[in-house]
Amino acid sequence: MVYTRKDVGTLTLAERRRFVAALIEVKRRGEYDEFVRMHIEYFLPDGENGRRTAHMAPSFLPWHRRFVLDMEKALRRVDDSVTVPYWDWTRDRASTAVPWTEDLLGGTGRRSDRQVMTGPFAYRHGRWTIKEGITDVEYLMRDLGRPRDPMALPTAKDVADALADPVYDTAPWNSTSAKGFRNKLEGWGPGRGAVSWRNHNRVHRWVGGHMVSGASVNDPVFWMHHAFVDLVWSRWQRRHRKARYLPAKPPGPRDAQYGRIVARHERMPPWDVTPDELEDHSAVYRYV
Repeated sequence: MVYTRKDVGTLTLAERRRFVAALIEVKRRGEYDEFVRMHIEYFLPDGENGRRTAHMAPSFLPWHRRFVLDMEKALRRVDDSVTVPYWDWTRDRASTAVPWTEDLLGGTGRRSDRQVMTGPFAYRHGRWTIKEGITDVEYLMRDLGRPRDPMALPTAKDVADALADPVYDTAPWNSTSAKGFRNKLEGWGPGRGAVSWRNHNRVHRWVGGHMVSGASVNDPVFWMHHAFVDLVWSRWQRRHRKARYLPAKPPGPRDAQYGRIVARHERMPPWDVTPDELEDHSAVYRYV
């Protein structure tokens, strides 16, 4: 049976409570921290040796589609009425708007140490201790909008510019790819600082705290963010119906990306699944 992913702004109070309760139970069971560990492991910059699957590579989108699906399965084992809602950051743009409400994700971190003090994931409640990260901090951190050096979330035009590109991805298949939908959505741009962070990447920076690292999964907003990124990919697929995941075939031995990226029909670690098998989600879930 196909289930539905909703805009987080349309969730009822009961749906919010059930989603939060399922997240906290997955955390209590120890499963949540396994997702954090996996994302840290596969967050491999394109300047390092090895196969890249999660970021700075064509498989960014199918990798995270499967990643969110696995979390959704964990949540639905707790409560089969729960699905991962999406946060449309082109519309809900204020640090006080949904999903930053007391009954959902809580708000930004306090000024002194960016510790989140409000909402169900505040450390003081004892139900959301950070156990897997790149520092020893045990509390969730955020810095919504970066008040010391303000920046804005991506706009609808930013997303539209990515959607307009009819090609999925282009060589050199990494963070420097100037053309192609994948990197325009993932958001690696030229230059330094805020001007180089676009769409997906800019959202991570805007949230701040744990979202600015491979340990970004520690913040539950990660799932809402990536559900929206996945929705944007779905919209691109509908607009460009003949377009497919690229590259279709692996780069040759003389190519700098040989053995470093995943082609359409190659297995995508850590799963025994190919990008081709993840292009169509219509038999599993839909968006409203």
